[in-house]
Amino acid sequence: MELTRKGEYAIRGIIYLAGQPSGKMALISEIAESTDVPQTFLAKIFQSFAKQGLVNSYRGTGGGFTLSRPASQITLREIVEAVEGPILPNRCLIGRGACERDSICNVHPVWKRIQGEVVGILDSVTIADLAKRS
Repeated sequence: MELTRKGEYAIRGIIYLAGQPSGKMALISEIAESTDVPQTFLAKIFQSFAKQGLVNSYRGTGGGFTLSRPASQITLREIVEAVEGPILPNRCLIGRGACERDSICNVHPVWKRIQGEVVGILDSVTIADLAKRS
């Protein structure tokens, strides 16, 4: 699995938002400038976050973005999967039948183990943890 630029930008943006005082709205322009991410790209990412319930979006004067729940309750896995999709080191893990050899493949258990380790690590890190380091 390789994190794309979109994934990196998403993480930077959400960490910035987590570092804001509780209830403070952050404009997309402010987030983009502070994280060195193109504003139009970040706006699309945050629209997706809003649809997935990770952030709240408020329009109009005084509007902006806030986290939808405390940063300590949002994992790095949620952010990565929100923009990159499920953690899949190999296509055979998509589900039964995705690979015609999944039931006889000697490597399948290794891919499954790798997936479990990566998911476990990403689930163990919260956005609050990352915001503290910033």
